[in-house]
Amino acid sequence: MKKEKFEVTGMTCSACSSRVQRAVEKLVGTRAVQVNLLTGSMQLEFDEKKTSEAAIIAAVKQAGYGASLPGRADAPAAPEKNVSERQAEELYSRLWRSVLFLLPVLYLSMHSTVLAWLGLPVPELVREVFDGPENAVSFAFAQFLLVLPIMYLNRRFYIVGFRTLLQGAPNMDTLVGMGSMASALFGVFAIFRMGWGLGHGDMELAAGYSRNLYFESAGMIVTLITVGKYLEARAKRQTGRALEALMDLAPKQATVLRDGTETVVPVSELAAGDTVVVRPGEQIPADGTILYGSTSVDESAISGESMPVAKAAGDAVISATINQTGFIRFRADRVGEDTTIRQIIRLVDEASASKAPIARMADRIAGVFVPAVMLVAAITGAVWLALGAGTEFAFSSAIAVLVISCPCALGLATPVAIMVGTGKGAENGILIKSGEALERAHDIDTVVMDKTGTITEGRPRVTAVDPFGMDEALFLAAAAGLEQGSEHPLAEAVTSYVAARGIAPQPMEHFEAIAGRGVRAESSGAVWLAGNAEFLREQGIDMTPYEQRLNALADSGCTPLLFACGGTAAGLIGAADVEKPTSAGAIRRFRQMGIDVIMLTGDNARTAEAIRRRLDIPRVIAGVLPQNKAQHIAALQAAGHKVAMIGDGINDAPALAQADVGIAIGAGTDVAIESADAVLMRSDLLDAVSAVRLSRAVIRNIRQNLFWAFFYNVVCIPLAAGVFFPSFGLRLSPIAGAAAMSLSSVSVCLNALRLRRFRPDALPQTEQQEKEGRIQKEECSMETTLNIQGMMCAHCQKHVTEALSAMQGVCEVHVDLEQGTANVRADRDIPRAEFQKVIEEAGYELVG
Repeated sequence: MKKEKFEVTGMTCSACSSRVQRAVEKLVGTRAVQVNLLTGSMQLEFDEKKTSEAAIIAAVKQAGYGASLPGRADAPAAPEKNVSERQAEELYSRLWRSVLFLLPVLYLSMHSTVLAWLGLPVPELVREVFDGPENAVSFAFAQFLLVLPIMYLNRRFYIVGFRTLLQGAPNMDTLVGMGSMASALFGVFAIFRMGWGLGHGDMELAAGYSRNLYFESAGMIVTLITVGKYLEARAKRQTGRALEALMDLAPKQATVLRDGTETVVPVSELAAGDTVVVRPGEQIPADGTILYGSTSVDESAISGESMPVAKAAGDAVISATINQTGFIRFRADRVGEDTTIRQIIRLVDEASASKAPIARMADRIAGVFVPAVMLVAAITGAVWLALGAGTEFAFSSAIAVLVISCPCALGLATPVAIMVGTGKGAENGILIKSGEALERAHDIDTVVMDKTGTITEGRPRVTAVDPFGMDEALFLAAAAGLEQGSEHPLAEAVTSYVAARGIAPQPMEHFEAIAGRGVRAESSGAVWLAGNAEFLREQGIDMTPYEQRLNALADSGCTPLLFACGGTAAGLIGAADVEKPTSAGAIRRFRQMGIDVIMLTGDNARTAEAIRRRLDIPRVIAGVLPQNKAQHIAALQAAGHKVAMIGDGINDAPALAQADVGIAIGAGTDVAIESADAVLMRSDLLDAVSAVRLSRAVIRNIRQNLFWAFFYNVVCIPLAAGVFFPSFGLRLSPIAGAAAMSLSSVSVCLNALRLRRFRPDALPQTEQQEKEGRIQKEECSMETTLNIQGMMCAHCQKHVTEALSAMQGVCEVHVDLEQGTANVRADRDIPRAEFQKVIEEAGYELVG
C-alpha cells in the first residue's frame, strides 16, 4: 500500500469534504481516506495494482472539486504565500468591493426609515427620483443594478452551489447561493408586478411590492457570508502558525566544499557525502558527522533544550540547529526530506491534516445536513402559506432557514483544534503523529515506563568493584575485554571505567551475546561469562556465597554485573543509572492526574524496588525480557486499561506498538521512534505529562466546538423558521441569519485558538534547583585544581572548559585565565594522567 497526500480545491464546508471522501472511498484499492477541510488536503493509502493517482484525481474532479499532487507537474506552481494567506487576501479584496456597492443599496432601501430615525431630512433629489408609488420601478431597478456587481463578485456561491446541487451533493454554497438568488429573483418578480400595477393604474399594488423588495437581502447575504469567510481565513492562518514557524526553521542554503573550493548551493542540491562548511552563527543545513573542528551548537529549535551542546570531531549534528562558536566541517549523512527538521515538518503536517475518530459523527451528519436543511426550508414556506401567512413572510422564513444553516462550524470543529494542538505540541518539542493518537491519549489511565534512558539518564556509572579472590587490575582487564563487544549501557560503563584507569582490555575471542541475559567469550582457553545472577546460575555457577553482596548492591539501587571464569564466580561490578532530574516530578504529576504509573524493567527486583522507593512509583514489574514487554502491555489492556508506553530502545518497539499510545523518547533509536504515536524531542518525562494534558485540552476544545455547532443549529433553525413567532413574536430575517451563520464558523476557530495559551509542564524553579543541587552534592564530591600553561585569551579559556567538561564524570568546570588554573568537580576520582592527556590534546600543558 502506498501512502499519498493530495491537495483538494473547491471545498467550502464539511458536506464538501464528506462528498470527496465518499467519492474516493468508492475506488477499489483505497483505504484510510481522510479529507481535511481546514488544510484543503486529502491523505489516503492505496494499492497501486488496483488504482492510481490519476484515477484518484479523476474521482475527486468527478465529484465537483479539484485535486493535485503537491509539487508535481500537474499541480499548480508553488506559491510564495500559503493557502490561508492567499485566501484571506482574496476574500478581503472581494469583501471591500462588495461593501462599496452594498452601502448604496442599503441607503436606497432604508433611507426613509434611517434618516427619519436620525432626525435628518431626505434629500430632495432622492425623494423626487425614488420615493412614492409612482417611482416604484426606478426605486427597485436602481437596487437591482447595484446588487448585480455584488452577486458577480461573489459568483462562486452560485456557480459551485448550483453545480453541486445538480450533481446531487448540495453544500454550504448551495444554501447561500439559493438564499441570495431567490431573494434577487423575488425582487425581479416584484419589478414586473410593480410595472403591471403602474400600467393598470393599481398604485396600491406597486406600493405594496416596493415595500417588500429583497435586493438588499440578496447582496447582504453573500457579503455577510464573505465577512465570516474572511474572519475564518484569518483565524485559520493563526492555527497554522506553528507549522509555518517550523518551515521557516528549515535551512535554505549550504556552503559545500567541492574540489577544494567553497560553493554556496541551495539545500535542495546537497547530496549525502558532501563536506559542508559551517561558520559561527550559521545554520547547520543537514544531519551529519563533524569531520573537523569543535564548537557549541544551539539545538533549542529541535529539542527545546536552551543550553548549547558541545560538539567535536566524530559528533553528530542536526539540521536547523545553529553553530554558535567554532568553525566546523561536517559530512552530510541525511539530506533533503531525510533530515530531522524535514521529518518533523512532515510529521506535524500529517498530524494537523489527519482526523480524530470524534470527527466521524460530524462527518456523518454533514453528509445529510444540507439536503435536510433544504427540505426544512421548503416545508417552512409551505406551512406558513398553508396557515394563511403572507407570501412575503413565508418566503422570508424559508430564505432565513437556508442561510442560517451552515455545516461549516461542524466541519471546522475538529480540524482547527487538531491543527492548533499538534502545532503547539511541536512548538514545545512534542511531536504527535496523528489526530487519532491525540484523541486516544486523553483516555489514558495507565502509563508504563521503561527505566533505562526513560526514567534514568541511560548512562550508568560504575560505583563498586569487587573481585572474588583475584587481582583487581586483572579482573577489570577481563571485564573490559568481555564487555567491549557489547552495546549494553552497562557494558559502556565498564569499558569507560577501565579505560579511565589506563588498563588495557584482555583479548577475548568467540564472543557470543545472549539477549537479555549476558555475554560469553574465551581467553587463553578459559570460558568467561558476564551477566546477571540468573544467567550465571543457568550456566552452573554457584552464587550462594555472594547473595548478601548482591542484595546489598541491589538495595542501594545499583545494578550488579557478575563475572565468572572457568565455571567459578570471578567478581562483580556495581553500576548505577542516575534518574533524570524531572522524572520524580513527572511521576508525581501523572498520579495527580489520576493516571497509574508502572515501571517496566529488565533489572532485578531489588534494584527496581530501590528506584521505586526513591521516585514513589506505585508499581514495578522487574526482570522482564525485551521480547516479553509487549505481553505485559497486552495483559493490562485485557484488564480494561487504556495504556501509554514510554520507551527509548529497540527492545521497547513492540511494546510501543502494542500500547494504545506509544511515546518515544527523542534520544532513542529510530525503530522506537517509528513504532511510537508521539515523540518527545527533549527526552524529558515531563513532556509526556504535557502530551496527555495537551490531548485532554484538545479533545475538550473539540467537544466544545461540536456542542456549540449543534446547539447553534438546533436553536437557530427553528428560530429562522418562525416556530417561536406565534407565541413570542421572535423570528430571524435572512440578513440576521446570514450574520449569525458567519459568526458560528468564526467562533469555532476562535475557540480553537485558545489552545495557543497551553503551557507545557515544568518543575518549579526552586524544585529544579534543589534537585540539581542535591545530585551535585551527592555525586560530585571529588574536587581537583589543575595548573595549566599556555592559555592566552578568552578563546583558550573556553577551549579548556569544553575539553574538561567533555570528560566522563565531570560535573562542573571553572577555568581562571589570570591564575592559569582550572577547578574541576567530578563524581569519580580522575587520575592525573587522564587530565594530562585531555589538556595536551586541547593544545595546552598541565604543570605542577
